Amino acid sequence: MRISLHGTGDGIRVRMRLEVNRRRWLALQIMLGILTAQAFIIGAWAVCAPHSWYTSFPGFGMQWISMDGPYNHHLASDVGAFFLAVGAFTAAALYFMDSLLARVAGLGWLVFGVPHLIYHTFHHPDGMSGVSYGLSIAAAIALPALGLACILVAPRERRPVPELAPFTLRFPRRGGSSRTRPPR
Repeated sequence: MRISLHGTGDGIRVRMRLEVNRRRWLALQIMLGILTAQAFIIGAWAVCAPHSWYTSFPGFGMQWISMDGPYNHHLASDVGAFFLAVGAFTAAALYFMDSLLARVAGLGWLVFGVPHLIYHTFHHPDGMSGVSYGLSIAAAIALPALGLACILVAPRERRPVPELAPFTLRFPRRGGSSRTRPPR
């Protein structure tokens, strides 16, 4: 707990901050934010422009999906819809700041991410460079790692402990006289 005192003309302003799991909540917000952003970006791209997503994902001149088999519009759109759905649930956990929702979102990312990582670890497309393959493995590791971290980092309490409202301790005035100084 942090207590700050600020002197006023007639008393002291007291503010107390309960630092119950503050760092855990901050870390959880950052992880959920990363997962939400990447889910919405990938999902919107795959739903709105599935062929573009297929030919140029993840961008930056790399092509990870097109090297792995023929284009399938239905599959590409479904992958986008999946990412949007998981992103929506992760965004809800972030918006409501509920540790139970965050754990469930983390579990969803973990369940998706482990088979995804296993596939990419043991399947190296022929036309993919070593650098591109290494980056794809790193990205595949990030999803279950962030999901597991959300499960482990989420605090026990479901919601952050609210801050106490600041208050002022007022000092009583001296005597009944209207004078503030004694006469000389």
